[in-house]
Amino acid sequence: MEKYLITGFSGFVSKHFLEYLESLSKQVTVYGLDINYPDFIYSSYSKVKCTFNKIDLLDKSKVDNIIFQFKPDYILHLASYSSVAFSWKNPVASFANNTNIFLNLLEQIRALNLKCRILSVGSSEEYGNVFEKDIPLLESHKLNPVSPYAVARVSQEMLSKVYVEGFGLDIVLTRSFNHIGPGQRNIFVIPSFASQLVNIKKNNLPAELTTGNLAIIRDFLDVRDVVKAYYLLLHKGEKGQVYNVCSGFGTSLQTVVKIMTEILGMNVNIKIDESLIRPSDNSIIVGNNDKLKKACDWETEYSLEDSIRDVVNYWSNVL
Repeated sequence: MEKYLITGFSGFVSKHFLEYLESLSKQVTVYGLDINYPDFIYSSYSKVKCTFNKIDLLDKSKVDNIIFQFKPDYILHLASYSSVAFSWKNPVASFANNTNIFLNLLEQIRALNLKCRILSVGSSEEYGNVFEKDIPLLESHKLNPVSPYAVARVSQEMLSKVYVEGFGLDIVLTRSFNHIGPGQRNIFVIPSFASQLVNIKKNNLPAELTTGNLAIIRDFLDVRDVVKAYYLLLHKGEKGQVYNVCSGFGTSLQTVVKIMTEILGMNVNIKIDESLIRPSDNSIIVGNNDKLKKACDWETEYSLEDSIRDVVNYWSNVL
């Protein structure tokens, strides 16, 4: 029976990964680690047997003990402070968390000489500001991080390469672009728009949507396509290689707002909040996913409209 250790277990992506594992209809064991308790029932699956431990991954002795006892076949490393905005406000905490917790995992795998495949989840933010002529971005494109979060993600990637080449660990890496879907917290841009709009409509509030810069263009991928890619990379990805996990299409935030208001049948005025505009924000980030498709025979199943509709429906049920 395959054994998966998932860090960041209580988060948005992990829940969807568990649901994907369940859909495969084979018995697997999952050990989840997170500093927060999950807000979903992880014991409800019939094929996926889950155990959860509330733990600070900076506590190396506890991490070491769990890995020693569980001996995972696969590690899906999702734990991070994943908000770019948070990293600007708390750069030290963001960097320390996003690098040291990863090092703790690698060191114990190395010490025990475990035959364990690790998926190191990185970010498209590593590419930084790019020219339109470079779009869509290939994995070979030069990295140019322009936020504390992005610097931490590049550091994680460099550490992965050191442990692959220097210590022989089996690590596959991603640069994951913006993923969206039901259940994502509204500190992120798409659920923020959706929750605001649903609240306005439900409570007959003034039709004013607070946003940052709507001109920026991002590559949005449904979280259900993301977790399928993660599973396939754990099983088919090449050791030491980096893969863009993305849709391959760019969409402006202005277009996202238009799709949402059409779904909800409403018109809104836009109020720009300068505090939501990040320093050195990338104007456009769109990836090329050919390498992922070739390695894993992966294809997207959800259109952007499907994803946005599901996000809107989620917030309609929550609020």
